[in-house]
Amino acid sequence: MLDLNNRPKTKILVDSGDPEETERIKVLIGFVDGQTTNPTLIARNPGIATLVKSGHRLSKAEEGQHYKKIVERISPLAGDAGVSIEVFADSNTPAEQMFAEGKEKFSWIPNAYIKYPCTAEGLKAAKMSVEQGICVNITLCFSQQQAAAVYAVTLGTKEPVYVSPFVGRFDDHGKNGMDIVKNIIEMYRSGDGHVKVLAASIRNLDHMLYSFNLGADLCTVPTKVLEEWADKGFPMPDANYIYQKPPRLEDIAYEQVALGQPWDSYDLHHELTDAGIKKFVGDYNNTLRPNG
Repeated sequence: MLDLNNRPKTKILVDSGDPEETERIKVLIGFVDGQTTNPTLIARNPGIATLVKSGHRLSKAEEGQHYKKIVERISPLAGDAGVSIEVFADSNTPAEQMFAEGKEKFSWIPNAYIKYPCTAEGLKAAKMSVEQGICVNITLCFSQQQAAAVYAVTLGTKEPVYVSPFVGRFDDHGKNGMDIVKNIIEMYRSGDGHVKVLAASIRNLDHMLYSFNLGADLCTVPTKVLEEWADKGFPMPDANYIYQKPPRLEDIAYEQVALGQPWDSYDLHHELTDAGIKKFVGDYNNTLRPNG
């Protein structure tokens, strides 16, 4: 178990759709600040995966019932960083539909954060949500422009807003994904602090430790990486820490982006956001009956 006197300032969330993993990690490291879920992780939940493997596909109502039961089990295990629950949205889903689903899912547990994609419709839904006191986590963020739009569209919220830049998916495309976390943190230094940077798509221990080093507000981490951290005695980045970027990865340059402009004046399109939405929708649909 981690010496809590050496606990990182960055809040640690478990990136998983399995409450048993949450329980195991809480025992292993001594705490869990929160958890993130998404359609892919829910599809991998052992109970759902077993049903699908046996040939049973779920109706949309059944899938929702399973998702609710999963987060209800996770909720009391998570700390004040909450449990992120994702709406099911494809590239054509309107904001009003996302918001209606988000409002319902926010009622499932007392510490919910509703995940919307970092698209124009997703941000419209986020705006409607924060105006009604619904906590939001804007996911699939891949640029400073997108992060600036998240900042602008949620100005005035009374609850912290999360933005989730995805590290590993940038790495998959030959870019240094940790740069986007670093760049957004730097850009937000001139802001009011209402948006918290949640480093996501963490693939390895170096990603996690560098997130701590950069001062990310939160970091969501797969269980296998947290287990590796424990196996190595919970190393922490010190004053001499240097992130060893794989040589094949190209740097992502910092952009001078002004915060506080109209949210829809920023460039929200990113091909990796589109690809992420398609991936989540595909994994979700693989659990459903063909006719829904």
